[in-house]
Amino acid sequence: MTVVVVGATPVLPAAALPALRGAAAVYAGEGVDAELLGARPVAEWAHTGEPVVLVTTNPAEPTAVAMVGLGAEVIRTPGLALLDAAAVMDRLRSPGGCPWDAEQDHKSLRQYLVEETYELLEAIEDGDRAALREELGDVLLQVLFHARIAAEDAEEPFGIDEVAGDLVAKLVGRHPHVFEGHDPAVHDATSQQHRWEELKQVEKQRESSVDGVATGQPAVALAGKLAQRVARAGFPADLLPGAGDGPGPSAGDDAGTRLFAVAALAKLAGEDPETELRAVARTFEANVRAAERSARAAGVTALSADDWRAHWPT
Repeated sequence: MTVVVVGATPVLPAAALPALRGAAAVYAGEGVDAELLGARPVAEWAHTGEPVVLVTTNPAEPTAVAMVGLGAEVIRTPGLALLDAAAVMDRLRSPGGCPWDAEQDHKSLRQYLVEETYELLEAIEDGDRAALREELGDVLLQVLFHARIAAEDAEEPFGIDEVAGDLVAKLVGRHPHVFEGHDPAVHDATSQQHRWEELKQVEKQRESSVDGVATGQPAVALAGKLAQRVARAGFPADLLPGAGDGPGPSAGDDAGTRLFAVAALAKLAGEDPETELRAVARTFEANVRAAERSARAAGVTALSADDWRAHWPT
Protein backbone atom coordinates (compact mmCIF):
# COMPACT_ATOMS: atom_id res chain seq x y z
CA MET A 1 0.00 0.00 0.00
CA THR A 2 1.10 3.54 -0.72
CA VAL A 3 -0.22 6.95 0.34
CA VAL A 4 0.74 9.74 -2.07
CA VAL A 5 0.36 13.22 -0.61
CA VAL A 6 -0.04 15.96 -3.22
CA GLY A 7 -0.75 19.69 -3.15
CA ALA A 8 -3.85 21.57 -4.26
CA THR A 9 -2.80 20.84 -7.84
CA PRO A 10 -2.47 17.03 -7.94
CA VAL A 11 0.95 16.71 -9.58
CA LEU A 12 2.14 13.16 -8.94
CA PRO A 13 5.78 12.79 -7.85
CA ALA A 14 8.03 10.57 -9.95
CA ALA A 15 8.71 8.41 -6.89
CA ALA A 16 5.04 7.36 -6.88
CA LEU A 17 4.96 6.03 -10.46
CA PRO A 18 6.18 2.48 -9.68
CA ALA A 19 3.52 2.12 -6.99
CA LEU A 20 0.84 3.45 -9.34
CA ARG A 21 1.86 1.05 -12.11
CA GLY A 22 1.75 -1.92 -9.79
CA ALA A 23 -1.41 -0.98 -7.92
CA ALA A 24 -4.49 -3.17 -8.01
CA ALA A 25 -6.51 0.01 -7.49
CA VAL A 26 -5.98 3.77 -7.07
CA TYR A 27 -8.21 5.74 -4.72
CA ALA A 28 -8.82 9.50 -4.70
CA GLY A 29 -8.79 11.00 -1.23
CA GLU A 30 -9.54 14.45 0.13
CA GLY A 31 -9.06 17.28 -2.38
CA VAL A 32 -8.36 14.96 -5.33
CA ASP A 33 -10.61 14.65 -8.39
CA ALA A 34 -11.26 10.92 -8.88
CA GLU A 35 -12.23 11.36 -12.55
CA LEU A 36 -9.07 13.33 -13.29
CA LEU A 37 -6.91 10.46 -12.07
CA GLY A 38 -9.20 7.69 -13.23
CA ALA A 39 -9.37 6.64 -9.59
CA ARG A 40 -12.02 5.23 -7.29
CA PRO A 41 -13.62 7.25 -4.48
CA VAL A 42 -11.82 6.73 -1.19
CA ALA A 43 -15.08 5.56 0.40
CA GLU A 44 -14.80 2.33 -1.60
CA TRP A 45 -11.50 1.30 -0.04
CA ALA A 46 -11.39 -1.74 2.21
CA HIS A 47 -8.24 -3.47 3.36
CA THR A 48 -7.75 -6.70 1.40
CA GLY A 49 -3.97 -6.90 1.41
CA GLU A 50 -3.75 -5.90 -2.26
CA PRO A 51 -1.25 -3.24 -3.38
CA VAL A 52 -3.32 -0.08 -3.62
CA VAL A 53 -2.51 3.63 -3.81
CA LEU A 54 -4.33 6.49 -2.11
CA VAL A 55 -3.75 9.97 -3.56
CA THR A 56 -4.76 12.72 -1.13
CA THR A 57 -4.04 16.32 -0.20
CA ASN A 58 -4.56 15.57 3.50
CA PRO A 59 -2.25 13.00 5.14
CA ALA A 60 -4.43 13.20 8.27
CA GLU A 61 -7.64 12.00 6.61
CA PRO A 62 -8.96 8.78 8.21
CA THR A 63 -8.22 6.42 5.32
CA ALA A 64 -4.67 7.72 4.97
CA VAL A 65 -4.09 7.29 8.70
CA ALA A 66 -5.55 3.77 8.58
CA MET A 67 -3.33 2.77 5.64
CA VAL A 68 -0.21 4.16 7.30
CA GLY A 69 -1.15 2.22 10.42
CA LEU A 70 -1.16 -0.93 8.28
CA GLY A 71 2.34 -0.16 7.02
CA ALA A 72 1.68 1.89 3.90
CA GLU A 73 4.58 3.85 2.42
CA VAL A 74 4.06 7.63 2.34
CA ILE A 75 5.31 9.57 -0.67
CA ARG A 76 5.04 13.35 -0.66
CA THR A 77 5.42 15.64 -3.64
CA PRO A 78 8.32 17.90 -2.60
CA GLY A 79 7.71 21.62 -2.70
CA LEU A 80 4.00 21.51 -3.42
CA ALA A 81 3.18 23.09 -0.10
CA LEU A 82 5.26 26.05 -1.29
CA LEU A 83 2.96 26.34 -4.30
CA ASP A 84 -0.01 26.32 -1.94
CA ALA A 85 1.61 29.07 0.14
CA ALA A 86 2.18 31.19 -2.97
CA ALA A 87 -1.43 30.61 -4.04
CA VAL A 88 -2.71 31.73 -0.64
CA MET A 89 -0.59 34.89 -0.86
CA ASP A 90 -2.01 35.58 -4.33
CA ARG A 91 -5.54 35.20 -2.96
CA LEU A 92 -4.87 37.58 -0.08
CA ARG A 93 -3.58 40.28 -2.46
CA SER A 94 -6.29 39.81 -5.10
CA PRO A 95 -9.69 41.54 -5.26
CA GLY A 96 -11.92 40.05 -2.58
CA GLY A 97 -8.89 39.16 -0.47
CA CYS A 98 -7.61 40.79 2.72
CA PRO A 99 -7.88 44.63 2.78
CA TRP A 100 -4.85 44.98 5.07
CA ASP A 101 -2.68 42.74 2.90
CA ALA A 102 -3.78 44.63 -0.20
CA GLU A 103 -2.61 47.96 1.27
CA GLN A 104 0.94 46.89 2.09
CA ASP A 105 4.05 47.75 0.10
CA HIS A 106 7.76 46.96 0.42
CA LYS A 107 8.38 49.84 2.82
CA SER A 108 5.43 49.14 5.11
CA LEU A 109 6.56 45.52 5.52
CA ARG A 110 10.15 46.31 6.51
CA GLN A 111 9.47 46.25 10.24
CA TYR A 112 7.82 42.82 10.02
CA LEU A 113 10.76 41.36 8.11
CA VAL A 114 13.13 42.54 10.83
CA GLU A 115 10.85 41.36 13.65
CA GLU A 116 10.29 37.92 12.16
CA THR A 117 14.01 37.48 11.53
CA TYR A 118 14.83 38.24 15.15
CA GLU A 119 12.07 35.92 16.35
CA LEU A 120 13.60 33.17 14.21
CA LEU A 121 17.02 33.94 15.68
CA GLU A 122 15.57 33.67 19.19
CA ALA A 123 14.01 30.28 18.39
CA ILE A 124 17.40 29.05 17.18
CA GLU A 125 19.14 30.33 20.29
CA ASP A 126 16.52 28.72 22.56
CA GLY A 127 16.66 25.41 20.71
CA ASP A 128 12.86 25.51 20.44
CA ARG A 129 12.00 23.21 17.53
CA ALA A 130 8.30 24.10 17.45
CA ALA A 131 9.07 27.82 17.44
CA LEU A 132 11.79 27.29 14.82
CA ARG A 133 9.29 25.66 12.47
CA GLU A 134 6.75 28.45 13.01
CA GLU A 135 9.23 31.30 12.64
CA LEU A 136 10.72 29.84 9.46
CA GLY A 137 7.18 29.97 8.07
CA ASP A 138 6.81 33.59 9.14
CA VAL A 139 10.06 34.52 7.38
CA LEU A 140 8.89 32.62 4.29
CA LEU A 141 5.67 34.64 4.42
CA GLN A 142 7.72 37.82 4.14
CA VAL A 143 9.48 36.47 1.03
CA LEU A 144 6.16 35.50 -0.57
CA PHE A 145 4.60 38.85 0.38
CA HIS A 146 7.42 40.94 -1.12
CA ALA A 147 7.54 38.77 -4.26
CA ARG A 148 3.80 39.20 -4.82
CA ILE A 149 4.06 42.98 -4.38
CA ALA A 150 6.98 43.01 -6.81
CA ALA A 151 4.89 41.12 -9.36
CA GLU A 152 2.37 43.97 -9.34
CA ASP A 153 4.94 46.62 -10.26
CA ALA A 154 3.97 48.37 -13.49
CA GLU A 155 7.51 49.05 -14.72
CA GLU A 156 9.74 46.20 -13.50
CA PRO A 157 7.56 43.29 -12.39
CA PHE A 158 9.02 40.04 -11.08
CA GLY A 159 7.45 37.31 -8.99
CA ILE A 160 8.30 34.34 -6.82
CA ASP A 161 9.33 32.25 -9.85
CA GLU A 162 11.93 34.83 -10.86
CA VAL A 163 13.17 35.06 -7.27
CA ALA A 164 13.50 31.28 -7.05
CA GLY A 165 15.07 31.10 -10.52
CA ASP A 166 17.73 33.65 -9.61
CA LEU A 167 18.44 31.72 -6.41
CA VAL A 168 18.89 28.45 -8.32
CA ALA A 169 21.26 30.14 -10.78
CA LYS A 170 23.26 31.62 -7.91
CA LEU A 171 23.54 28.35 -6.00
CA VAL A 172 24.60 26.43 -9.10
CA GLY A 173 27.06 29.14 -10.18
CA ARG A 174 28.62 29.44 -6.72
CA HIS A 175 29.09 25.66 -6.39
CA PRO A 176 30.95 24.63 -9.55
CA HIS A 177 32.64 21.83 -7.57
CA VAL A 178 29.19 20.28 -7.08
CA PHE A 179 27.44 20.95 -10.38
CA GLU A 180 30.36 21.14 -12.84
CA GLY A 181 32.80 18.60 -11.47
CA HIS A 182 35.93 19.03 -9.35
CA ASP A 183 37.12 22.53 -8.42
CA PRO A 184 40.77 22.46 -7.24
CA ALA A 185 40.16 25.65 -5.23
CA VAL A 186 37.68 23.85 -2.96
CA HIS A 187 38.82 21.12 -0.59
CA ASP A 188 37.02 21.93 2.67
CA ALA A 189 34.39 24.26 4.17
CA THR A 190 36.83 27.13 4.68
CA SER A 191 38.14 27.06 1.11
CA GLN A 192 34.55 26.87 -0.15
CA GLN A 193 33.71 30.06 1.77
CA HIS A 194 36.67 31.84 0.20
CA ARG A 195 35.73 30.50 -3.24
CA TRP A 196 32.15 31.74 -2.76
CA GLU A 197 33.43 35.26 -2.12
CA GLU A 198 35.77 35.11 -5.12
CA LEU A 199 32.99 34.00 -7.45
CA LYS A 200 30.68 36.65 -6.02
CA GLN A 201 33.34 39.34 -6.58
CA VAL A 202 33.64 38.39 -10.25
CA GLU A 203 29.89 37.89 -10.75
CA LYS A 204 28.94 41.27 -9.31
CA GLN A 205 31.99 43.07 -10.74
CA ARG A 206 32.82 44.60 -7.39
CA GLU A 207 35.59 47.17 -7.18
CA SER A 208 36.12 47.09 -3.42
CA SER A 209 36.58 44.27 -0.95
CA VAL A 210 33.80 45.81 1.16
CA ASP A 211 31.28 46.22 -1.67
CA GLY A 212 28.07 44.40 -0.83
CA VAL A 213 28.48 44.49 2.95
CA ALA A 214 25.06 45.38 4.38
CA THR A 215 25.70 48.53 6.42
CA GLY A 216 22.23 48.34 7.95
CA GLN A 217 23.05 45.26 10.02
CA PRO A 218 23.74 45.53 13.77
CA ALA A 219 26.97 47.42 14.49
CA VAL A 220 28.82 44.52 16.11
CA ALA A 221 28.03 42.24 13.19
CA LEU A 222 28.97 45.02 10.75
CA ALA A 223 32.38 45.54 12.36
CA GLY A 224 33.07 41.81 12.24
CA LYS A 225 31.97 41.48 8.62
CA LEU A 226 34.09 44.43 7.47
CA ALA A 227 37.14 43.00 9.24
CA GLN A 228 36.54 39.59 7.70
CA ARG A 229 36.19 41.02 4.19
CA VAL A 230 39.33 43.16 4.30
CA ALA A 231 41.36 40.34 5.88
CA ARG A 232 40.61 38.22 2.81
CA ALA A 233 42.04 41.07 0.72
CA GLY A 234 45.30 41.00 2.69
CA PHE A 235 44.50 43.95 4.97
CA PRO A 236 46.83 44.01 8.03
CA ALA A 237 45.04 43.73 11.37
CA ASP A 238 47.13 46.53 12.90
CA LEU A 239 45.37 49.04 10.65
CA LEU A 240 41.95 48.21 12.09
CA PRO A 241 40.51 51.02 14.24
CA GLY A 242 41.83 50.64 17.77
CA ALA A 243 43.66 47.40 17.04
CA GLY A 244 47.28 48.54 16.87
CA ASP A 245 49.72 51.31 16.12
CA GLY A 246 48.33 52.27 12.70
CA PRO A 247 47.36 55.80 11.63
CA GLY A 248 43.77 55.39 12.95
CA PRO A 249 42.53 56.23 16.45
CA SER A 250 44.02 54.25 19.31
CA ALA A 251 41.96 51.76 21.31
CA GLY A 252 41.46 54.17 24.16
CA ASP A 253 40.10 57.16 22.26
CA ASP A 254 36.36 56.37 22.42
CA ALA A 255 33.92 53.58 23.15
CA GLY A 256 33.05 53.07 19.48
CA THR A 257 36.66 52.47 18.50
CA ARG A 258 37.18 50.04 21.35
CA LEU A 259 34.00 48.16 20.46
CA PHE A 260 35.03 47.97 16.81
CA ALA A 261 38.44 46.59 17.78
CA VAL A 262 36.93 43.90 20.02
CA ALA A 263 34.37 42.84 17.38
CA ALA A 264 36.86 42.89 14.51
CA LEU A 265 39.58 40.93 16.31
CA ALA A 266 37.03 38.40 17.58
CA LYS A 267 35.85 37.78 14.01
CA LEU A 268 39.42 37.36 12.79
CA ALA A 269 39.96 34.83 15.60
CA GLY A 270 37.16 32.70 14.18
CA GLU A 271 34.45 33.80 16.60
CA ASP A 272 31.10 35.44 15.82
CA PRO A 273 31.01 38.61 17.95
CA GLU A 274 27.31 39.24 17.32
CA THR A 275 26.37 35.75 18.49
CA GLU A 276 28.76 35.92 21.44
CA LEU A 277 27.39 39.26 22.58
CA ARG A 278 23.80 38.11 22.16
CA ALA A 279 24.53 35.03 24.26
CA VAL A 280 25.93 37.18 27.08
CA ALA A 281 22.96 39.55 26.80
CA ARG A 282 20.45 36.67 26.92
CA THR A 283 22.19 35.22 29.99
CA PHE A 284 22.15 38.63 31.66
CA GLU A 285 18.42 38.97 30.91
CA ALA A 286 17.76 35.54 32.45
CA ASN A 287 19.77 36.44 35.55
CA VAL A 288 17.84 39.71 35.98
CA ARG A 289 14.54 37.85 35.83
CA ALA A 290 15.79 35.21 38.28
CA ALA A 291 16.94 37.85 40.76
CA GLU A 292 13.59 39.65 40.53
CA ARG A 293 11.69 36.41 41.12
CA SER A 294 13.92 35.59 44.09
CA ALA A 295 13.38 39.05 45.56
CA ARG A 296 9.60 38.86 45.12
CA ALA A 297 9.55 35.47 46.82
CA ALA A 298 11.40 37.06 49.76
CA GLY A 299 8.87 39.91 49.92
CA VAL A 300 11.17 42.51 48.37
CA THR A 301 9.41 44.69 45.78
CA ALA A 302 11.84 47.60 45.31
CA LEU A 303 15.39 46.31 44.95
CA SER A 304 18.33 48.29 46.26
CA ALA A 305 21.89 47.67 45.05
CA ASP A 306 22.42 45.35 48.03
CA ASP A 307 19.18 43.50 47.23
CA TRP A 308 20.34 42.91 43.66
CA ARG A 309 23.61 41.49 44.95
CA ALA A 310 21.85 39.30 47.50
CA HIS A 311 19.45 37.78 44.99
CA TRP A 312 21.78 37.64 41.98
CA PRO A 313 22.21 34.06 40.71
CA THR A 314 25.53 32.52 41.67
